[in-house]
Amino acid sequence: MERRKFLTGAAVGAGAAALASPAISGGHTKVMTVVSTWPRDFPGLGISAQRFCQRVNEISGGAITTEYFAAGERVGAFDSFDEVSSGNAHAYIGADYYWTGKHAGFAYFTSVPFGMTTQEWTAWIKFGGGQELWDELSGEFGLKKLPVGSTGTQAGGWFNKEIESPDDFKGLKMRMPGLGGQVITKMGASSVSLPGGQIYENLVSGAIEATEWVGPYNDYFMKFYEAAKYYYTGGMHEPGGGLALGLNAEWWGSLSDTERAIITAAANEEHAAAHDEAMAKNGEYLQKLIDEQGVQVRAFNEDVWDGFAEAAEEVFEETRAHSAMAAKIDDNFQAKLREIGGSIASFEGQFVTQRNRILGLG
Repeated sequence: MERRKFLTGAAVGAGAAALASPAISGGHTKVMTVVSTWPRDFPGLGISAQRFCQRVNEISGGAITTEYFAAGERVGAFDSFDEVSSGNAHAYIGADYYWTGKHAGFAYFTSVPFGMTTQEWTAWIKFGGGQELWDELSGEFGLKKLPVGSTGTQAGGWFNKEIESPDDFKGLKMRMPGLGGQVITKMGASSVSLPGGQIYENLVSGAIEATEWVGPYNDYFMKFYEAAKYYYTGGMHEPGGGLALGLNAEWWGSLSDTERAIITAAANEEHAAAHDEAMAKNGEYLQKLIDEQGVQVRAFNEDVWDGFAEAAEEVFEETRAHSAMAAKIDDNFQAKLREIGGSIASFEGQFVTQRNRILGLG
């Protein structure tokens, strides 16, 4: 592919114009071209990506302006990785488990079955060696990664029938990417990986019979309830749902320390904001799904959870066997999960369990 010239001009982040009179770069404006795996103005994830771009413009005082392209506006959602790795764009925003076909290790930098919650994952990335492993893996593809959002623990999914045993997954066509998709495949399902903008049409047409997406706040706007009325609470597949800012490593290396600090600060801010927004709105929108659309909320029983666990064990064995790098990531991830997760369980976990019992929550 012939290398395209980077675009220049006014910022396109969340529709905001770049601020005038750049001060940080002595009057020289640097353009950052960003492609996304989310549709434009997509509630939750898409708006989060646009908000990040706007904050880069604002924090830099206009010294860095962003050209933002939602999924399909410049390249398809699943072409974002190659667009940035090749140097045709500076950065992408998406979920790194979309790229497990390139390397199995990328799954850990979004979420893996029975893995880390957002709090645990962020601690691992920032202070437990996760960022260093992410850099090592991404460097093989000419990329640098930063966390730029999180969904929190995701819903188990939308189904047109109740799931009462592991056998109910046999023959089921379900949208679920990442290692979670491999787990349900082990259970007899056909897992399908689709970008967000294509899920609804496939569910309504019957091309898929079930889907997971994010959680009540994001899912409310997707209208999956028009084809599936059973909505399952927390699933095994994405306990954290970390999102990635993937940057072309050569371009990242060409930036000044100040420019890298600005982008990192905006990414850190949005990583927290996206999660906080979901936590603030999930309860409200779950109630809307029940009251307005007659959605029936369910939880997987222990037999189903045990079926997930048995299949996940096989998936992790295969993932580790992929490469020395995959095994290295899994070793560190599993050790830190037990260390960080064990501490949280002893403190926050104990408190929340007793608080919820006393207040009658959950």
